[in-house]
Amino acid sequence: MLKKERLLKITAIVEQQEIVTVNELIKLLGVSDMTIRRDLDELAKSGKLVRLHGGAQRITRIEEHELSRIQKRELHLAEKEAVAKAAAKLIKPNETLYIGAGTTLELIVSYVEDPSTLRVVTNSLPVFEAWQKTPAELILVGGHYRQRSGEFIGSLTVKMLEDLKFSKAFVGVNGVKNESMMAANAEEGQAEALGLNNAKEKIVVMDKYKFNRDDFYRFYSLYNVDLLITNQDLAKDTLEHYERYTKIIQA
Repeated sequence: MLKKERLLKITAIVEQQEIVTVNELIKLLGVSDMTIRRDLDELAKSGKLVRLHGGAQRITRIEEHELSRIQKRELHLAEKEAVAKAAAKLIKPNETLYIGAGTTLELIVSYVEDPSTLRVVTNSLPVFEAWQKTPAELILVGGHYRQRSGEFIGSLTVKMLEDLKFSKAFVGVNGVKNESMMAANAEEGQAEALGLNNAKEKIVVMDKYKFNRDDFYRFYSLYNVDLLITNQDLAKDTLEHYERYTKIIQA
């Protein structure tokens, strides 16, 4: 079998099965362990799949059109609630928090035991509105309002954020692919990156369906975050793969 044909078959198998092991590919294609591993490494470098320990996983592409915040709010609610609850447990009294935009991040406030000593900074109007019901000190970062995501972005947002410092920053993603944290909009990603850069502790909050998802703009590296919070029932191979980049808590 020619190399080109073999690579096409491997890609097709991964697309069909979602996760495949090296041993499975050896049996299906009748080639050596070393050959399969080289092929998988090559396909991973070209963006055709995600390399896992002992195998590979399909890359989940994003929807052709970005979902609105209202649409996203209805997706995987139980998983988002679990992650938000775990994130809230990390919040300590007297902290200054940056909370970015995202439907999971909007849920954190529901699980904070005593918000009275907290200062919360956000560029998300829905996050701001949720925290308005609490005694926390609130700062809404303004700018150009992007209705699809409910957040303020652009040069004014950046100017306001760049001089602020935070105890912890909580941000969401549209997806992660290897070490890359992805956003649907470049200016949204720039605001999230600035929030992370200005925080002592950098935390990514995401449900399990965001793994191996690509998107338009790479705004940060998982190597540079302190913690990623996701769901308890994440596939073992996916967990092992992403633990190479950062510490992971499952909720």
